[in-house]
Amino acid sequence: MRKELLEVSALRCLALDIIARAKSGHPGMALSAAPLLYALYRDHLVAAPSDSTWINRDRFVLSAGHGSALLYALLHLCGYPLPMDQLKLFRKLRSLTPGHPEFGHTAGVDCTAGPLGQGIAQAVGMALAERHLRHLYPEGERLVDHYTYCLVGDGCLEEGISQEAISFAGIEKLNRLIVLYDRNDCTLDGPLSDSSVENVRLRFEAAQWNVLEVMDGNNVEEISKAIALAKQAQSKPTLILCHTVIGYASPYEGSHKSHGKAFSPEEVLQTKKNLGYPYGEFEVPQQVYETFRDSFAQRGEEALSAYKRDLLSYRKDHPQSYLQFEKYLENDIAHDLFSSAPVYPEGFKQATRDTSQSLLELLYQEVPILVGGSADVADSVKTRVKGLEDMTPEHPEGKNIRFGIREFAMASIANGMLLHHGVRPYVGSFLVFADYMKGALRMSAMEGLPVVYLFSHDSIAVGEDGPTHQPIEQLTMLRTIPNFVVYRPCDAVETAACYRLAFASKDHPSAIILTRQALPLQIHSSFEKCAFGAYVLEKETRQEPDLVLIGSGSEVDLLSQCRKLLLVEGIDCRVVSMPSTALFDRQEESHKEEVLGKDYDKRVYVEMGRGDMLYKYARHVIAIDTFGKSGSYESLLEEFGFTPEKIVDKLRSFLLK
Repeated sequence: MRKELLEVSALRCLALDIIARAKSGHPGMALSAAPLLYALYRDHLVAAPSDSTWINRDRFVLSAGHGSALLYALLHLCGYPLPMDQLKLFRKLRSLTPGHPEFGHTAGVDCTAGPLGQGIAQAVGMALAERHLRHLYPEGERLVDHYTYCLVGDGCLEEGISQEAISFAGIEKLNRLIVLYDRNDCTLDGPLSDSSVENVRLRFEAAQWNVLEVMDGNNVEEISKAIALAKQAQSKPTLILCHTVIGYASPYEGSHKSHGKAFSPEEVLQTKKNLGYPYGEFEVPQQVYETFRDSFAQRGEEALSAYKRDLLSYRKDHPQSYLQFEKYLENDIAHDLFSSAPVYPEGFKQATRDTSQSLLELLYQEVPILVGGSADVADSVKTRVKGLEDMTPEHPEGKNIRFGIREFAMASIANGMLLHHGVRPYVGSFLVFADYMKGALRMSAMEGLPVVYLFSHDSIAVGEDGPTHQPIEQLTMLRTIPNFVVYRPCDAVETAACYRLAFASKDHPSAIILTRQALPLQIHSSFEKCAFGAYVLEKETRQEPDLVLIGSGSEVDLLSQCRKLLLVEGIDCRVVSMPSTALFDRQEESHKEEVLGKDYDKRVYVEMGRGDMLYKYARHVIAIDTFGKSGSYESLLEEFGFTPEKIVDKLRSFLLK
């Protein structure tokens, strides 16, 4: 029998009971990492069970989200509103204890995690937001002054996004970011040595991190001392490398077989016996609750009370800053956005990426919590606003973020910033590289975070860069993500409308798809009607149209040209601009028919990309279902049949069917 701390054994065994009752889960990490989280919550982490959304709490991210049973056991013992009955419903439908932690679902869970690597990147975003806000306001440390902690496993650090996030955090010198590494030397399939032999210490040191090492991951006091040292770091984030044993004290100790195997009742009993824990299923001695109450809970509640008192004092000292801080705590900036489009002169013609930049300049004049940047394509996507400071360790109050060539981490960091609250980020890249970001885009939508993604270079019109840079399937990919709204404006007026709609969101991410080539201002484009997702841009001259032509972005002007050519032949067409399929799909059927017409067979959707999902709107689809080619913009439109003359030829053929 081993001599163990009662509280650590209670954490381990309660997690085992949770998993065993569900007959599903990951006991290996719960057994190895329990001392790490016990040391963190007992001695360091500042948060209040009575207010799990308190802005100045320390953040904790369980990047290795498969260890959720351990986190739920901990939150229960710490006094969060997570009763024992909910622990017994682990992984059951509608319980507060889903298989992986979900932000907004369980009190005390600061981040949705599970897809390995995204947790640490979101933690970087939280730490970045904390530092920015601390320097955004006068005496900002009175408003925001906390640490961000993250627990990672071997698998998290194998994912490529982890290196992107680690590098960015090192460059930014995010010294309030502390990562606990549960180094148990196993992944799901086998020993870590089967898939990784890197020197993790040197890897982090090369990225300008402070690295501390705890050789015995069961030594709570050594872990606590390491965390205390990490909190003293002045210019670097810290990794605490803790050597642990997967499946500790179980029949599968040290084996990857404990990673995702729910133990049998006999195996649970054997593990409890090995730990010297004589209590039954879901039985926890009162002493354990008292320990967490007298350490974590008391510390957090006292800190919360002190914060509230100081906030009243801050309000007297800095009334305007206080009002601004309070105003933006929920990330809501809708009241600051322009309510109509800027006035553009007749004949105005501009690439929508350039319009986007001018709109960003307007937003920065009205929204003090706006920040953003791109993955090293700021001059191409037009995300950098002139005259504004870059965000750096020397200027943490800066607005332009240089994410470097790290698309995946960039999107995940933006998620983390919004999870923190108090700041509104946007990020930019070429549309084709949305593929690199897909996991984080999906996470934005799942967490209900209003990240605004600015994607330029939206079609084969990219030209000479060729098929590697010409998006074909990306629009479809983005449109199929639940709770994700895609906007593809056809001109400057629609771009302004899409900006207004996207930045007004409080509960979903948006992508604004922008062109590199100039687009003319459409005479009848509507700022107001964009909110419906689609509207009639050019109405037929007779009672019923011969065809209804539907498109978005650059294709809208193409359809307008086609309409003119067909009118000469006596063929009457309606042109519909559909900047957002997602918003249009939300409309009543009667409204949809009013815009598209009742006759499905007369509808034609034209888009320079995959057309598979467009048949829900139109009987006929003119699209591109192959990769692009390298050549000039004009030659590619000719090659793929997206000139007015070639589109008109196809439209005539539809009338004959």
